[in-house]
Amino acid sequence: MSRSSKKGPYINERLIKKVMNLKPGDKTIIKVWDRAASITPEMVGFTFGVHNGRQHTSVYVVENMVGHKLGEFSPTRKFTGHGGKMAKEQAKGAPAPAAPAAKPAGRK
Repeated sequence: MSRSSKKGPYINERLIKKVMNLKPGDKTIIKVWDRAASITPEMVGFTFGVHNGRQHTSVYVVENMVGHKLGEFSPTRKFTGHGGKMAKEQAKGAPAPAAPAAKPAGRK
């Protein structure tokens, strides 16, 4: 569910102050634990270390990210892949077993 349009987007004021104190093009990583904060146009061009529950993931903010949340770009779960016999064989580099050759029609 989205936030009420009457209230406007949730923006962390302390985060905006940190961004305003940096010069444009500064490569300093700003550590952030607030994953729910919306990305504003002032944040474009800066790198944020967004906490995913275990570590800070570097997120470089570009123009297309404005309006999204910071947490959207820092996944909290690690996808290891789907299991199964075929997946294991592909991981080893072995080709999948081919279908058996058809027997020729006719008698011997």
